[in-house]
Amino acid sequence: MSRNSAVLRSPPAPTPSAPAGDFVGTAVARERRRGRGTLSNASGRYEPIARIAFDDGWQSLEELPPFQTTVSIDSTRKIITRNESPDISFDRSINPYRGCEHGCVYCFARPTHAYLGMSPGLDFESKLFVKPDAPALLERELSAPNYQPRTIAIGTNTDPYQPIERKYQVMRGILEVLERAGHPVGIVTKSALILRDVDILARLAERNLVKVALSVTTLNASLARTMEPRAATPGRRLETLRQLSAAGVPTSVMVAPVIPAINDMDIERILDAAAIAGVKGAGYVLLRLPLEVRGLFVEWLKANFPDREAHVMKLIRDMRGGKDYDSTWGQRMTGAGPYAWMIGRRFETHCEKLGLNQHKVALTTEHFRSPRQRAEQLSLFG
Repeated sequence: MSRNSAVLRSPPAPTPSAPAGDFVGTAVARERRRGRGTLSNASGRYEPIARIAFDDGWQSLEELPPFQTTVSIDSTRKIITRNESPDISFDRSINPYRGCEHGCVYCFARPTHAYLGMSPGLDFESKLFVKPDAPALLERELSAPNYQPRTIAIGTNTDPYQPIERKYQVMRGILEVLERAGHPVGIVTKSALILRDVDILARLAERNLVKVALSVTTLNASLARTMEPRAATPGRRLETLRQLSAAGVPTSVMVAPVIPAINDMDIERILDAAAIAGVKGAGYVLLRLPLEVRGLFVEWLKANFPDREAHVMKLIRDMRGGKDYDSTWGQRMTGAGPYAWMIGRRFETHCEKLGLNQHKVALTTEHFRSPRQRAEQLSLFG
C-alpha cells in the first residue's frame, strides 16, 4: 500500500441503522482541526466517492497539514435570493458569503456546500466564498423597473459578519447601497463586528429601515466555544446588543438553536440578560438536522457529551414525529409534541414576564428610491 493516507471508496447506500449523513470512522485528527466546529470532512451527498483518512502504517497522517481558511471568489450574477416559504416573514434575502468560519456544528446551511462538490463538514467552515460584486449587483437589481421593495433579510443562511468580513467589507458595501436607496433590511448575526457599521445602522434606524437580531445560544462560554468556536463569546454578543440598542437600533435576541438537554436550560437566563441589554424582541428556533447536519451533530455529541447522546437524540425525535428531522412548514422551527410544547410555553411565559415582543417592529418602504431613479434625478443638477 502506498504512503498516501487517503483511500477512495464508493459511499454505501443509506440504511435504517446508518442514515444518510453518518460519517463513521472519518473524524479528522484534533491537531488538524483545532479551532473548528465539526470533527469530519466527509464527501457531500453528490460525490461518487468518499475520502477517508487512515493510517497505513507509514505514519503519513502526520504529514497532512491543518485546515486553513481559504477564500475564493464567487462570481454570482444575481445577489437577491427569493423564497416562498410560508413559515418565515421575508420573501428575499442576501448572502454575501458561502460557507461560514464561525464553525457552528449545528448550522443548517452546511448542506449547501455539497452543491459545490465540497464537504458540509470542515470544508464548510474553512473553504469560503466571497461575493465582492454584491453591492454593485444589489444596486442593479434594485434599479430594475419592476422591482417592488420589501424587507431584505441578511444572515439567514451564513453570517454576513463572519471574520473575513473584516477584510472584504462586502456587508458594509451592501448597507451603503441600501441606505442610499432607502431600502429596509433585517440582519441576523453572531458577531460583534456589526458594531463597525453602527453609524449606518443608526441612520437607517432613524428612518425605520433596519432591525437587528443576535443569536445567543448559551451563556456558558465553554459550551459556546465547543458549539460555535469562532463566533463571538456570549458576553460580547450581549454587549453588542446593548450598544446597538443604545444607538437606537431595534434589536432582538434569537435563542437559536434550542438543543434539548444541551442548552434548553439556558432559555430564561438568555432572555433575562438580553432584556437587561435593552432588547425589545425575542425569538427561538428548535435544532434542525437536515441532510448531512444530522451525522455531523451526532458525531459531535458522541465526542463531547457521550453520556447524553442517546437522551438528546431521543428528545429530538420526540419533537420530530419520531424522525431526526421534520421539514413540515410551521413545525420545522418549533417542533411538535409535549417537550416542544413545554419549550414554547417556557419561552412565551418568560418573554411576557420581561415585556418582550410587546410591539412588533414593522419596517417601512416609504423611503425607497430606485438607484436608477435617484441617478436620473441627480443628473438634472449636472
